[in-house]
Amino acid sequence: MVELDTRSSNADGIAAAKETLEDYTLRFAPRSYRKWSPAVVGISALGGIAYLADFAIGANIGIAHGTGNALLGIGFFAIVVMLTGFPLAYYAARYNLDLDLITRGSGFGYYGSVLTNVVFASFTFIFFALEGSIMAQGLELGLGVPLWLGYLVSTVLIFPLVIYGMNTLATLQVWTTPLWLLLMVLPFGFLLVRHPDSVSSFFAYGGENGSGVSISGTLLAAGVCLSLIAQIAEQIDYLRFMPPRTPENARKWWGWMLLAGPGWVVFGALKQVVGLFLAVYLIANLPAAQGIANQPVHQFLEIYRDMVPGWLAMTLAVVLVVISQIKINVTNAYSGSLAWTNSYTRVTKSYPGRLIFLAVNLVIALILMEANMFDFLNNILGFYANCGIAWIVTVATDIAVNKYLLKISPKQPEFRRGMLYDFNPVGLVGFGLSAVLSIMTFFGLFGDLLKPYSPIVALVVAFVATPLTALATKGKYYLRRSDDGIDLPMYDEHGNPSGETLTCHVTGLEFERPDMIASALPGPEGEIQYISSLALSTDKQGHHLLPHQH
Repeated sequence: MVELDTRSSNADGIAAAKETLEDYTLRFAPRSYRKWSPAVVGISALGGIAYLADFAIGANIGIAHGTGNALLGIGFFAIVVMLTGFPLAYYAARYNLDLDLITRGSGFGYYGSVLTNVVFASFTFIFFALEGSIMAQGLELGLGVPLWLGYLVSTVLIFPLVIYGMNTLATLQVWTTPLWLLLMVLPFGFLLVRHPDSVSSFFAYGGENGSGVSISGTLLAAGVCLSLIAQIAEQIDYLRFMPPRTPENARKWWGWMLLAGPGWVVFGALKQVVGLFLAVYLIANLPAAQGIANQPVHQFLEIYRDMVPGWLAMTLAVVLVVISQIKINVTNAYSGSLAWTNSYTRVTKSYPGRLIFLAVNLVIALILMEANMFDFLNNILGFYANCGIAWIVTVATDIAVNKYLLKISPKQPEFRRGMLYDFNPVGLVGFGLSAVLSIMTFFGLFGDLLKPYSPIVALVVAFVATPLTALATKGKYYLRRSDDGIDLPMYDEHGNPSGETLTCHVTGLEFERPDMIASALPGPEGEIQYISSLALSTDKQGHHLLPHQH
């Protein structure tokens, strides 16, 4: 029976290894694969924020709460994302791990992080649906394609582009970025030059209720923006491919890590402000545009019409929408397929292939689009923000406070099965309390007066509960073992993950040192055998797991 189970695990391990030679779904990104420069990785990561949803979000919160509240809310959102995004982006680029692998060792445990993986997967299909809706609006306006068919086209178009992982995505993002930037910046610059009075109208805009600047209005606006806090996880899906940091490339490495990591929010916040600016211009100058001022395709079309002939304006608007949607939705689909596959493989210890979950993610997104989620955007994003904040702030707090300040959490990240406990109360309590209390606040269970403050509740509870739980448990649930049974050093002389390779005795393939652990099963001569974290994740009976170290 043991032999049969082992053969089954071997088959799953080999299948997973072959699949992940391209996209490294379940493990750290090895040095041998990371051949891109910091600039290429950074530009690829920033290509993923080409989405037009920011324009819709900025317009929606401004129309609902006025320019003053919207700008303050956007500013609050940007500060939170910068502070929480830095430790996560640094760990991803330095140790070449995606956010799920970082989450495992930052308070959640080997199986505990499956919970946050579901949160992230939800983020990817919500925003895929949002971007797909915007593309469908563009296709309907420019080509007369019915919305339902536009939703289908925007979904099916993405599948072939995501099959081949980072190689294809890097090429796509780098080559499409210059045209995207030109098409997006031109209309805004044109308005500032041709219609300078639009600036004063923008700042004077009071929104639908015209109630003026208030704390509640600011926080309601910030809550919608903070639904994007989980975008750092998509940035990290690119940043994990950063080359090793050396004295020679340190300046470029730091610059691109900061810009493409926490720095993404600078571009996101600017797009939200521009989206509101364009919406206010349309509302003030085109009475017929009242109902469509929050739709990016109409925002750009109307400005283009003021710049160029109508046929060209329509062409430019459709091209911008299509390029933007493709740039972000290849990232949404890619990251979502990684998250689903990672979770499924850990829970079931079998590997069905990433492409199956790519299809699952796209189908869910298509259902959301056909259900017309765009009309309920503020409510969906406001609710989701609480879960996203709970997760990101908990992990960022564990790294910044528990690892570096309190020194309770191990400073070097750990993600391998057998080295971690299955569940760690530090992250689970911090995330769980934060998510539950903030969602209860969002739905008014603590009174209508507190409803706008749900993002603050999520942020503060996660920030406080995470270190308190670590102190209460004395950090004893982080590591199941302190020794992985391998004598080779884990890091090189510059502190980068080692490029030394070992053979996995299950798959017969070479894996780099950080991905390996000693097997509990000795070789024919009693020698130590090594197994990759990948093969270990599909070991159904746990025969290869090293015993617990006290």
